[in-house]
Amino acid sequence: MSHKMKTHKATKKRFRLTASGKVKHGSSGKSHRNVRMSAKRTRNLRGGTTLDECMVKSIVKALGKYSY
Repeated sequence: MSHKMKTHKATKKRFRLTASGKVKHGSSGKSHRNVRMSAKRTRNLRGGTTLDECMVKSIVKALGKYSY
């Protein structure tokens, strides 16, 4: 008897797959204690970056059928 693979909900909230198969995520260090940072550093943390290729396989497995 086989069972369904469950989606890892924390991974679903933090990562997103692009159409070409890359994994996007937001920069860390933006949630609190931002007064200590310069405005330039805070600006540069906006937006997202792509994940390294070595981690993509495990993230895709944790996402299951969800790519958003």
